[in-house]
Amino acid sequence: MAPKTDFPPIRACLFDMDGLLLDTEDIYTLCVNLVLEKYQRPKLPWTIKAKLQGRPGPAANAIFTEWAQLPISLEEYAKELYALQGQHFPGTQPLPGIVKLLGDLGRTRYWDLKKKSAATNGTSNGTSNGASNGASKPLPSRVHIALATSSHESNFRLKTNHLTELFSVFEGHRRVLGDDKRIAPGRGKPLPDIFLLALRTINESLPAGEEPIKPEECLVFEDSVPGVEAGRRAGMRVVWCPHPMLKKVYTGREAEVLAGRTGEAGDVDLHQVGDIDDGWADYYPTLVDFPYDKYGISVPPVEVDDELSMQEEARIDNGEEIQVVEGASAAA
Repeated sequence: MAPKTDFPPIRACLFDMDGLLLDTEDIYTLCVNLVLEKYQRPKLPWTIKAKLQGRPGPAANAIFTEWAQLPISLEEYAKELYALQGQHFPGTQPLPGIVKLLGDLGRTRYWDLKKKSAATNGTSNGTSNGASNGASKPLPSRVHIALATSSHESNFRLKTNHLTELFSVFEGHRRVLGDDKRIAPGRGKPLPDIFLLALRTINESLPAGEEPIKPEECLVFEDSVPGVEAGRRAGMRVVWCPHPMLKKVYTGREAEVLAGRTGEAGDVDLHQVGDIDDGWADYYPTLVDFPYDKYGISVPPVEVDDELSMQEEARIDNGEEIQVVEGASAAA
């Protein structure tokens, strides 16, 4: 089939965390292999690891224990594994391109401020005079972001407590974790629930007057195969940026992954996923120099961060009180 090209501009980006934002996959493998070595079991191969990625803990543990055949209970294994993770996860760092990507998307809030300013000044709301004939053109739109990770609260804190500035771009109510009570047991990736909930958290907190964001206006960022399938089942566009070893496992099957049709992430409901080469998903080896234009995303220049309105909004987001003093704004 011919790939779809007439997509609406992206208005929301939904991010997985492990292996996508943070360089955790090799740390996971290290910790698992240390437990396996202790009990004279073979190292975790990527063919098995690929089935674990992106899944909620209980589902991943069931697959792992069936393969590993460890002489200890699942509870004992989890205890040993978590102790090792406690030693290694606090050193986790963002993957290449992530700091700039999140910063760029966060800066798109500038377009909201420009529209508010236009409305306050009585000019055409949401337009700018950029054409030589004096005609107005619509201002670009802000891109809202949310986190959608299968990591539970305790593991999330373990990996991110030293990265509070990086994760501050995700507002607290727009963080959906694996143990979120709003996600029913057994409804994790590759099912679409976590991404649909992440979109709901955005729509429930949009500025007054902004139209709700539709699934096709969302871009899911994922590294795992179950995560890609979850995004496709949610009716969203998807970016797949896998670990090089995962990409190697699926060499020759990339089109199936992008369509959500590998069949290895569980029972596939074919009417919910995509078609081969349908244009809804793309593979990138890295998120460095992400092609915003391809997705209709306009990022304002970094210099706008110095504007007073951006600084004031940042203070408000940080919980500071803004006082007006003799016509100028100041942080209390």
